[in-house]
Amino acid sequence: MAEQPVFLSDDVVARFLSYDELIPKLEEVLGQFSRGVSSEVVQPVRSVMPIHNHHGYLGLMPAYIAHEDILCTKMVAFYRREGNLNLPSTQATVLLFNPEYGNVRAVMDGLDITHKRTAAVSAISAKLLMPAQSDVLCILGCGHQAVSHYEIFTRLFSFKEVRVCSRTLETAERFAARVQGPMKVFTSAEEAVHGADLIITVTNSSEPVLFGEWVKPGAHVAAVGACRPDWRELDDVLMRDAVIYVDTREGAAVESGDIILSGAEVFAEVGEVLNGTRPALRNKTTVFKSLGMGIQDAVAAKLVFDKWKSSQ
Repeated sequence: MAEQPVFLSDDVVARFLSYDELIPKLEEVLGQFSRGVSSEVVQPVRSVMPIHNHHGYLGLMPAYIAHEDILCTKMVAFYRREGNLNLPSTQATVLLFNPEYGNVRAVMDGLDITHKRTAAVSAISAKLLMPAQSDVLCILGCGHQAVSHYEIFTRLFSFKEVRVCSRTLETAERFAARVQGPMKVFTSAEEAVHGADLIITVTNSSEPVLFGEWVKPGAHVAAVGACRPDWRELDDVLMRDAVIYVDTREGAAVESGDIILSGAEVFAEVGEVLNGTRPALRNKTTVFKSLGMGIQDAVAAKLVFDKWKSSQ
């Protein structure tokens, strides 16, 4: 008789998913993906369907990782919520399968997985690409992704100053009260990023919020928002002048408005840098364009499931 699927709620997922275990797994699988061996990692480009009546999209993100025998898919719905801050902009569910029989082993709330694996990959990019002396961190945007990025970046790195910026002072102050640690609050992105060594953009904007003329030469930018081909967070000047890194070339070519609309050339995948086949140019201004990958969800989901199972 096939095993019955279990449902793991958001609090269970959060309890069993730690950055200390997640980051090494992500580094390993990103390197495997960038080696391009199809028998190791199978991950099609995200399939996205519009939800016209509600200004949203449904994305499907399947992946299979052979050496760990992980079969997984994430279903993520994301919306433009500019007029209603009481509704979530993203909902996600992760399905973990038994790869031998095809049955579902676990249904998991996918938001904590999404937030943590995204922030962890941004942190991996920063470890590789940010200036050796990085004193000032600036986060543009104050949503859930801003929280997860703040948590991991202030844990892994030591900054003399942390800045956060939102279009409204109330939102920025609410974010500052939610997280622990001192920070400066801004409503002007230009003022917030001035002199910053590391800039993280986690906005829901479809138009540029960060401009090249504002960015300190040699800074590293982790661009997390703008996951549609007609959305962008970064202007043409920044995309032209910076060295561009991505999580997946194939995904960036069809999904990233920052890359498509600017015509910028991708220099490398982060996995290629981890493999040592492409260099980390710390002395240059760098941009890591993050779109998210099914393999990232897969390794996170397997970590959660294995730890949950061992606790039973």
